[in-house]
Amino acid sequence: MTIRTARDAVASAALYLRWLGFRDVRSPEGPPVPSAAVDLRAPGLVAQVDPTTAPTGLRAVECVWLNGLAASASAVYFALAGYTQEARSRADALGIPLFIMDLTGMPQPLNEAAEALVTAGG
Repeated sequence: MTIRTARDAVASAALYLRWLGFRDVRSPEGPPVPSAAVDLRAPGLVAQVDPTTAPTGLRAVECVWLNGLAASASAVYFALAGYTQEARSRADALGIPLFIMDLTGMPQPLNEAAEALVTAGG
Protein backbone atom coordinates (compact mmCIF):
# COMPACT_ATOMS: atom_id res chain seq x y z
CA MET A 1 0.00 0.00 0.00
CA THR A 2 1.59 3.27 -1.10
CA ILE A 3 1.70 5.86 1.67
CA ARG A 4 0.35 9.25 0.64
CA THR A 5 -1.41 10.32 3.85
CA ALA A 6 -1.24 9.70 7.59
CA ARG A 7 -4.26 7.42 7.23
CA ASP A 8 -2.35 5.36 4.63
CA ALA A 9 0.54 4.94 7.08
CA VAL A 10 -1.82 3.68 9.80
CA ALA A 11 -3.57 1.33 7.36
CA SER A 12 -0.23 -0.04 6.18
CA ALA A 13 0.91 -0.70 9.75
CA ALA A 14 -2.42 -2.42 10.49
CA LEU A 15 -2.03 -4.69 7.46
CA TYR A 16 1.50 -5.56 8.54
CA LEU A 17 0.39 -6.39 12.08
CA ARG A 18 -2.37 -8.62 10.67
CA TRP A 19 0.25 -10.30 8.46
CA LEU A 20 2.31 -10.94 11.60
CA GLY A 21 -0.69 -12.75 13.07
CA PHE A 22 -2.34 -10.16 15.30
CA ARG A 23 -6.11 -10.47 15.19
CA ASP A 24 -8.71 -7.74 15.37
CA VAL A 25 -6.26 -4.91 14.63
CA ARG A 26 -8.26 -1.70 14.69
CA SER A 27 -7.96 2.05 14.84
CA PRO A 28 -9.94 4.09 17.33
CA GLU A 29 -13.34 5.21 16.07
CA GLY A 30 -13.71 8.58 14.39
CA PRO A 31 -11.29 10.74 12.45
CA PRO A 32 -7.58 10.42 13.26
CA VAL A 33 -6.36 12.65 16.05
CA PRO A 34 -2.88 14.05 15.25
CA SER A 35 -1.79 13.90 18.89
CA ALA A 36 -3.26 10.46 19.61
CA ALA A 37 -0.86 8.32 21.61
CA VAL A 38 -2.11 5.04 20.14
CA ASP A 39 -3.19 4.65 16.52
CA LEU A 40 -3.81 0.89 16.53
CA ARG A 41 -4.92 -1.72 19.03
CA ALA A 42 -5.28 -5.48 18.98
CA PRO A 43 -5.68 -7.95 21.82
CA GLY A 44 -2.40 -7.69 23.72
CA LEU A 45 -1.00 -4.92 21.51
CA VAL A 46 -0.90 -1.14 21.23
CA ALA A 47 0.87 0.55 18.33
CA GLN A 48 1.78 4.10 17.39
CA VAL A 49 2.36 5.20 13.81
CA ASP A 50 4.32 8.40 13.18
CA PRO A 51 3.74 9.56 9.59
CA THR A 52 5.67 12.82 9.96
CA THR A 53 8.93 13.78 8.26
CA ALA A 54 10.78 14.38 11.53
CA PRO A 55 12.46 11.54 13.43
CA THR A 56 10.38 10.15 16.29
CA GLY A 57 11.68 11.30 19.65
CA LEU A 58 12.16 9.87 23.11
CA ARG A 59 8.87 11.13 24.53
CA ALA A 60 6.80 9.43 21.83
CA VAL A 61 8.48 6.08 22.45
CA GLU A 62 7.98 6.43 26.20
CA CYS A 63 4.30 7.34 25.70
CA VAL A 64 3.55 4.23 23.66
CA TRP A 65 5.36 2.15 26.27
CA LEU A 66 3.22 3.69 29.02
CA ASN A 67 0.07 3.04 26.99
CA GLY A 68 1.15 -0.57 26.65
CA LEU A 69 1.66 -0.83 30.41
CA ALA A 70 -1.75 0.70 31.10
CA ALA A 71 -3.41 -1.78 28.72
CA SER A 72 -1.30 -4.78 29.86
CA ALA A 73 -0.19 -5.06 26.25
CA SER A 74 2.95 -5.01 24.16
CA ALA A 75 3.85 -1.68 22.57
CA VAL A 76 5.11 -1.31 18.99
CA TYR A 77 6.18 1.80 17.07
CA PHE A 78 6.15 2.53 13.33
CA ALA A 79 7.77 5.66 11.85
CA LEU A 80 8.38 7.01 8.38
CA ALA A 81 11.32 9.27 9.25
CA GLY A 82 13.12 7.02 11.70
CA TYR A 83 13.99 7.73 15.32
CA THR A 84 16.33 9.94 17.30
CA GLN A 85 19.26 8.15 18.94
CA GLU A 86 17.68 8.75 22.36
CA ALA A 87 14.41 7.17 21.22
CA ARG A 88 16.22 4.14 19.80
CA SER A 89 18.26 3.67 22.96
CA ARG A 90 15.18 3.88 25.20
CA ALA A 91 13.20 1.51 22.96
CA ASP A 92 16.06 -0.98 23.13
CA ALA A 93 16.19 -0.69 26.93
CA LEU A 94 12.40 -1.15 27.22
CA GLY A 95 12.15 -3.89 24.58
CA ILE A 96 9.87 -1.89 22.28
CA PRO A 97 9.89 -3.10 18.67
CA LEU A 98 10.70 -0.24 16.29
CA PHE A 99 9.82 -0.38 12.61
CA ILE A 100 10.66 2.08 9.88
CA MET A 101 8.31 2.41 6.92
CA ASP A 102 9.14 3.52 3.42
CA LEU A 103 6.64 5.20 1.10
CA THR A 104 5.74 1.83 -0.44
CA GLY A 105 4.24 0.97 2.95
CA MET A 106 6.56 -1.90 3.79
CA PRO A 107 7.72 -1.80 7.43
CA GLN A 108 11.26 -2.96 8.18
CA PRO A 109 12.40 -4.04 11.65
CA LEU A 110 14.89 -1.58 13.09
CA ASN A 111 15.94 -3.19 16.37
CA GLU A 112 16.27 -6.63 17.99
CA ALA A 113 12.82 -6.42 19.59
CA ALA A 114 11.28 -5.83 16.14
CA GLU A 115 13.25 -8.75 14.66
CA ALA A 116 11.99 -10.97 17.49
CA LEU A 117 8.40 -9.86 16.85
CA VAL A 118 8.71 -10.68 13.15
CA THR A 119 10.16 -14.10 14.01
CA ALA A 120 7.57 -14.92 16.68
CA GLY A 121 4.54 -13.30 15.04
CA GLY A 122 1.40 -12.25 16.86
